[in-house]
Amino acid sequence: MIKNGEWVIIHRNILKPEERAPQVPDDTKKVPLEMWVKGSLNGDAEIGDEVEITTRTKRIERGTLLEVNPYYKHDFGRFVPELLRVSEQVREILFGGEDNENR
Repeated sequence: MIKNGEWVIIHRNILKPEERAPQVPDDTKKVPLEMWVKGSLNGDAEIGDEVEITTRTKRIERGTLLEVNPYYKHDFGRFVPELLRVSEQVREILFGGEDNENR
């Protein structure tokens, strides 16, 4: 059970594909316009429930409860050895290498 006042993220479809504006690209017209928004839960609930939240700007939003205490899960991908070599080459070209870093 997720308690009232917990920080959560919800999801809601704003527009169905057939409701999208005619000027949007064709690939965009094929999918719904979706919203994910974070806020404080207004009442106890379970993941998957339709809930109401209050955002930090005091808007009230409704949607499907996805997660408690959401956080960013992105990264910049796996290590690329070539980029390390490029970084060293750039340092050498611009600054004369590591010997001149503190000048």
